[in-house]
Amino acid sequence: MHIHILGICGTFMGGIAQLAREAGHRVTGCDRQVYPPMSTALENAGIEIVEGYAPEQLDQFDPDLWVVGNAIGRGNPLLEALLDRGLPYTSGPQWLSEYVLRGRRVLAVAGTHGKTTTTSMLAWILKDQGLNPGFLVGGVPSWSERSAVLGDPNAPFVIEADEYDTAFCDKRSKFVHYRPYVAILNNLEYDHADIFPDLAAIETQFHHLVRTIPASGRVIVNAGEAALARVLDRGCWTPVEYFNGDKDWVLSEANRLSFNGNDLGELNAQMPGRYNALNATAAVAAAAAIGVEPQNALVSLSNFAGVKRRQEIKGEVAGIRVIDDFAHHPTAIDQTLNAVADKAPGRVLAILEPRSNTMKLGTMKDRLAAALTRADRVFCFKGAGVKWDPADALAPLGAKAFTTDDFDALLHAILSEAKPTDTLLCMSNGGFNGIHGKLLGGLKARWETAQ
Repeated sequence: MHIHILGICGTFMGGIAQLAREAGHRVTGCDRQVYPPMSTALENAGIEIVEGYAPEQLDQFDPDLWVVGNAIGRGNPLLEALLDRGLPYTSGPQWLSEYVLRGRRVLAVAGTHGKTTTTSMLAWILKDQGLNPGFLVGGVPSWSERSAVLGDPNAPFVIEADEYDTAFCDKRSKFVHYRPYVAILNNLEYDHADIFPDLAAIETQFHHLVRTIPASGRVIVNAGEAALARVLDRGCWTPVEYFNGDKDWVLSEANRLSFNGNDLGELNAQMPGRYNALNATAAVAAAAAIGVEPQNALVSLSNFAGVKRRQEIKGEVAGIRVIDDFAHHPTAIDQTLNAVADKAPGRVLAILEPRSNTMKLGTMKDRLAAALTRADRVFCFKGAGVKWDPADALAPLGAKAFTTDDFDALLHAILSEAKPTDTLLCMSNGGFNGIHGKLLGGLKARWETAQ
């Protein structure tokens, strides 16, 4: 089969492209912005990519099936042309359900925060234990060259289960297509303000997910989340196990894990922060639901190599570390900042780009200053599409906050401020204009000149 993917360079659709190619299909695709690292990974896999959505692609490629990503909306010229011709199309999640997940034990990781890290942890446990799982992670695990792998067709498939909508023609959340045998419900807060009017609307989608899980499966739930309790109160037909509470999977302050009162040993997930320890707890619980001994899972986690863009150290110059993190919601920003600050040898300079659709709309702006209080200095870049004034939002931080819409001015301010033992924590769900490399280059030039 030849499939052509609209929006191929997104993390999820790029993962689908890799799976389809591995399965032996011819895969081509297009996107508005074709850039590394995804474009490089796809080209290395033998996938032809073109820039833009010109209707001429209909005749240029003439695939058997068009797979449409959820970033593609009505009015897109290529989508309008294929609809006009009545050509066969489907969404990415629907294709995945029909061609990859059918007949497999699916382990899905859902939640507002920690999906990528927890999915990577769970996939690593199963891989390290010799199960040869398939997986699709919404990021790049440090232990794998690829974000998506088919694995053994008889082995489980681990998937990051996103609540964002499926496609222009299907406004259900992506995860309702996955029909998991085991589901982790990691947490639930309001997000995706561009498609959900309120938290209750997201809870409804999570309830739809719960309705698809068989009675023989398992639901692993964060006991500290009131929103998830409301989801389960609407109906659950599957055994439930809890973590982050005082029953089932209990993690002590000393990071010892127990199940039903039986001590299992120390949990060492190789990633700082209490929230990462809870992500790891959920991964151990999900692995146990398909037969992996928890003690063995703990051994695997002690060798976990982490996830790119999650507290990833990009380099160090003159004792100044530059860290990249995907945090873009106030809760994630707060948790990441606290975890980094707990381990930092000196000051932490928080560098933020409000880039997600929710952040651009300003839905969370009133929570931003409180989320950044642990930082010694805050630098915020107002990029294109931000509909509010970061200076007003960060005013409670006083003189320690610097805001600008000039990227060069941002770099200059950070480089002028940074000194040895500082940690520069860059947080964005995008490429942030390559800020990490530019900071490292600027630091090198500054300190080499000083010497």
